[in-house]
Amino acid sequence: MSGGSSASERPVGIEELLQRVRESYDRIEPQDAYDAVQAGAALLVDIRYAALRERDGLIPGALVVERNELEWRLDPQGSHRAPEATSHDLRVVVVCNEGYASSLAVASLHQLGLRRATDLVGGFQAWRDAGLPVTSGQG
Repeated sequence: MSGGSSASERPVGIEELLQRVRESYDRIEPQDAYDAVQAGAALLVDIRYAALRERDGLIPGALVVERNELEWRLDPQGSHRAPEATSHDLRVVVVCNEGYASSLAVASLHQLGLRRATDLVGGFQAWRDAGLPVTSGQG
């Protein structure tokens, strides 16, 4: 058999992929993420695209990194890393709009060795709905 795949492999749908990814780590609720950031124990990373940030606002203190740059900006060994990406032990909380894309982003960060990376359940929308700080995205 060529191609490197076996007959037992089957395509995985996005719902199953999300479930598998999320089973590999503990996700964090908005209030717990806020408390961790306030204590200096976590870095929030907002991966939403610009139009959503402009429409809905920003989380004060969150590092804004477009999704397509995430791995390059958070790899502690990378030449394009953000100053905040100081070690593989960094606790990163990835925030997308509703908590879906962030789960897939966390899986990628785990592959880079950022084992403490997690994502925000419900994303930015849940953060805002919980009454946590948001600033205007206009500016």
